[in-house]
Amino acid sequence: MNANRVSTIELREYETQRFPRNAIPEFIIKVLQQNYTSQIKVTLHNSQSGDEWQFKAKGWVGYIAVTPEFAVKINPKVAIANLFGMLEYAYDLNSFRFLQGLIPCNTLEDFFDRLASLLAQLIRDRTRKGLYRAYLPQTRQLGYVRGRLDTRHAIRKPWAVKLTCHYDEQTSDLEDNQILAWTLHCIARTGLCSDRTRPFILSAYRALNGWVTLRPFTAKDCCDRTYNRLNHDYQRLHALCRFFLENIGPAHDSGNASILPFLVDMAKLYERFVAAWLKVHLPSKYSVKAQERIEIGKDKNLYFNLDLVLYDRATRQAIYVLDTKYKTDFQVSDFHQASSYALSKNCQQAILIYPQPLPIPRDEYNNNIRIRSLTFSLDRNLQKAGDLLLESLGLS
Repeated sequence: MNANRVSTIELREYETQRFPRNAIPEFIIKVLQQNYTSQIKVTLHNSQSGDEWQFKAKGWVGYIAVTPEFAVKINPKVAIANLFGMLEYAYDLNSFRFLQGLIPCNTLEDFFDRLASLLAQLIRDRTRKGLYRAYLPQTRQLGYVRGRLDTRHAIRKPWAVKLTCHYDEQTSDLEDNQILAWTLHCIARTGLCSDRTRPFILSAYRALNGWVTLRPFTAKDCCDRTYNRLNHDYQRLHALCRFFLENIGPAHDSGNASILPFLVDMAKLYERFVAAWLKVHLPSKYSVKAQERIEIGKDKNLYFNLDLVLYDRATRQAIYVLDTKYKTDFQVSDFHQASSYALSKNCQQAILIYPQPLPIPRDEYNNNIRIRSLTFSLDRNLQKAGDLLLESLGLS
């Protein structure tokens, strides 16, 4: 790396790197320390060779374009193929079976680029068939009667030339389509798409432009939507939109540029992936519930959420309380937390699930609750890793 000019810093999650102090402008450090403390810890260290900036990547992967000239890329420890596998389950994409041809890619940029290209292609396919349309209620003043005349308004203002009418109008300017336009807009603003993919993104956006209103949406807007025979294919489109909207962050200002980062919280992705995998592969006599809320006392504002609770369907009894830990070290607080979680569900077994085996596996008791550390490995074939977890739980 050139000590006087740095264009892109590459990190790896949970690893530390050092760079000469004069290699990185102070204002870059300030932006990172103000806006990205959850993703990167930046500190200044003295050494015999001079002051150095120490960058420690936390449990996030992605790309931060601090300015058009300077970026930070955090690479995953997980193989890109397994990152795709986690994504398929976590965002309920595996049921659509349309990511299979995308898995052979080797970098984080490829990962983002392939998914963006796929979304653009699916949107273009839908626009060629015609956007989903539905009837929405409208109220307008017209020079003729359409639908239902607002008689109260006509009586109050008999001199009015135009008539207030209530009617239904078929339109494609619906949330279903607006979500697509906003997602493409956000993808384009990251600047991460390759020269090959960028024209597809712009083409898909132009196909929507003029037909739908551009307005902001969140990842939550992509969930729990209603589909019918006319828009059932939008379910996979919105699943992809959810991924992008959840992981493309808010803009930060840098001079005249406003740039959107792309960052994936690996701990959240791991938790969601394990939950989704278990829902698909658990034996039928069991069920799993994610993010179950437990209120503390009578105050509904005091509560905690359990990562996963595994139930016996017949008895509805909690068999295991599962807590995913996307890290490689054991902390005593994890032990006590798992114990209290199991106690809240009157459950006799708590499991701490790690992405790789702990140096010293845990299997201990606290208040008659057995607490173990098990592994859902991300270093091997995900199906085999999941099967080994089920076997360790005695559920295979």
